[in-house]
Amino acid sequence: MRSSSPCATACGAVAARYPRRMAPTTDAVPAVTHAEHRQRRERLLKELGGAVGLVLAGEADPSLHHPWRPHAHFEYLTGVTDEPGAMLLLDPAHPVAAKRAVLLLKPLNPELEKWDGFRHELGAALRERTGFDTVMRVSMLPRLLLEATRRTRALACLMPLSAWNAPVSGDLAILRAQAERVPGTRIDDRSDLLPRMRAAKSPAEVACIAEAGRITALGFAAAMRSIKAGMNEFDLQEAVEHAYRTGGARDLAFRTIAGGGFNATVLHYHANDRPLAAGELVVLDSGAKFAGYSADVTRTLPVGGKFSPRQRELYEIVLRAQEAAIAAVKPGATLADIDAAGRAVINGAGLGDAFIHGMGHHLGLETHDASPDAPLEEGAVVTIEPGVYLPSESIGIRIEDDVVATASGPRVLTSAIPKSISDVERAMAG
Repeated sequence: MRSSSPCATACGAVAARYPRRMAPTTDAVPAVTHAEHRQRRERLLKELGGAVGLVLAGEADPSLHHPWRPHAHFEYLTGVTDEPGAMLLLDPAHPVAAKRAVLLLKPLNPELEKWDGFRHELGAALRERTGFDTVMRVSMLPRLLLEATRRTRALACLMPLSAWNAPVSGDLAILRAQAERVPGTRIDDRSDLLPRMRAAKSPAEVACIAEAGRITALGFAAAMRSIKAGMNEFDLQEAVEHAYRTGGARDLAFRTIAGGGFNATVLHYHANDRPLAAGELVVLDSGAKFAGYSADVTRTLPVGGKFSPRQRELYEIVLRAQEAAIAAVKPGATLADIDAAGRAVINGAGLGDAFIHGMGHHLGLETHDASPDAPLEEGAVVTIEPGVYLPSESIGIRIEDDVVATASGPRVLTSAIPKSISDVERAMAG
């Protein structure tokens, strides 16, 4: 057995003394447990039917000192969020059960860790921290993958397939090279497996999204209290995001959109640099993250606190469309079904050409989460976000909530954020 260097031992000792948390938690909403991550891996091992798979965390850019997150497939299966370059090897046919799911981590680098933080050595503490029975270094991958391939002659591509103009996905490149070493080895496209698994959220996942929604509500409350004519869009963004940070969120789900007047008609407006004018509408699209899970909410707010008659007319149409779409959220429904239910309201009002995007998307570890081409299962969480955009009038209106499909009907996770005209005006009046 190789002995550790004194410096590596010291790094491991410091890491044991100051462990990094896997994800933020609260007493009321714990993060997803090791046991649940293990259940996910066991389900995937069964789905693979003997084929060997590889899930990659992805590399961090060494030139950028920004927060890094792994690929969502990797996070979903492991819960490990602070190990760039890590891999998960899935070997369903291994004779030893504890070695059918192996976590592979990059080697320790004591010099680099002086800059970026200390990491654990291999051992019991690391296995306990990650919830894996077997943790090795990535240098073991060639040997492990060769042994696994010889057993089954079947490999499975699990990561998303690349676009036509992008490099081949990382796992496929590795599997192709491996297949050349063992004649008769096939590579199956199983990139549909993890999107399908991730689409139906567990109770713990729904609780995390609901907590992200609760924190997001704090940000929207701050926005409604502070918005006024002359205020810069960026100041509105800052009020929202400050409330997230003080409310328990460490990360944003995405860059906040705060567009007033004509800017409200730009779907993904991000400049957020214009003063707000009295009487115009502001589209505020934002969301906090909690334990890796995203909220995604949009409200349309009148600068000055009161909607004009024209704004009221359009807002009510969008609100009715959203209510119709929410009512269609249930197990067995498709996103197309939900879209049609809400779009019919807008089309019926003669505004079909002003609704220029889809009704919503799946929500989870990613804001636009993995979306299988299949009906919703119980536990699926989707956004419902109809909108109407009239650049000629400098009016944009979008209303968005996060909804979970249950057997008893749709459950709106972000219902605490004022939405009706009367509730919005009341909240803005303070």
